[in-house]
Amino acid sequence: MNESPRARRSCHAVPASSEKFLLKAPELGADMYFLDLEDAVAIDAKEHARSLARRAISNGAWGDAVLCVRLNAWATDLTNADLEAIVTADTARLDEVMLPKVESVDDVQDLDIALSELETAVGLPVGHVGIAALIETATGVMNLEAIAGSSPRLTTLVLGPLDLAASLQMPPSASGDPADHFDYVFMRLLIAARSYGLSVIDGPFPAVKDLERLVGAATRTRSLGFDGKMTLHPGQIEIVNRIFSPSDVEVERATAIISALDAQDAAGALFLNGEMIDEASAKAARAIIARQKRA
Repeated sequence: MNESPRARRSCHAVPASSEKFLLKAPELGADMYFLDLEDAVAIDAKEHARSLARRAISNGAWGDAVLCVRLNAWATDLTNADLEAIVTADTARLDEVMLPKVESVDDVQDLDIALSELETAVGLPVGHVGIAALIETATGVMNLEAIAGSSPRLTTLVLGPLDLAASLQMPPSASGDPADHFDYVFMRLLIAARSYGLSVIDGPFPAVKDLERLVGAATRTRSLGFDGKMTLHPGQIEIVNRIFSPSDVEVERATAIISALDAQDAAGALFLNGEMIDEASAKAARAIIARQKRA
């Protein structure tokens, strides 16, 4: 399941304890939704949130969006109850689950095993439910390469910047701004994800009313090669979708490069509008066209 061709420009958080938000979410235009059983749900509301999430998966008009549920982390002892509630025959529309605080291969493989057992029990094909790994700690970053190759169910690596900043003892403000000190983590995530054919998603921008800074933060990780970004407020979705889509200029240039190289008889370099292009240029151009088709 590693190769995931579906668009994940906007990955929108939906509190699973809110029936109102669950009903409204499919209309918002995000590429991916995660129904949140973790941070957005108080401990005494977990059972109710599971019930609402299960109903939303089965009955929501989710269209072509990637539909995901964010579980509680293994350390909470709530994960198995989350899985048992949402992996049922009636919730076959569920595409994947997001596991928080992933720090090791075992975290992912234990989830893989649990999913296989549940899929078999309810009559779903083994491997039906994918896994998105949320990287939020220093240990998770240290083990990124192993985590990325830990399971064929993995579709996506996701950055959790707020928790990671706390783990690294950074000021909380460091997790929201497009600051240089996160570039190391961005590139580690990107290289690990691409090495195993995974998507990679940047974490949320928490100042939901500051759309100008959101543009800066999203543009930074888009320029690095990320596929998308988490959104917390409906007003962020259109901006994130736009930034993580190739522009008309990018698509036109990519199309021209591919056409020019396809038209020449012999392999090698040539000039297009004063720029030398070759097969490496074509690979980059094809990636732009593929991103545009996903969008």
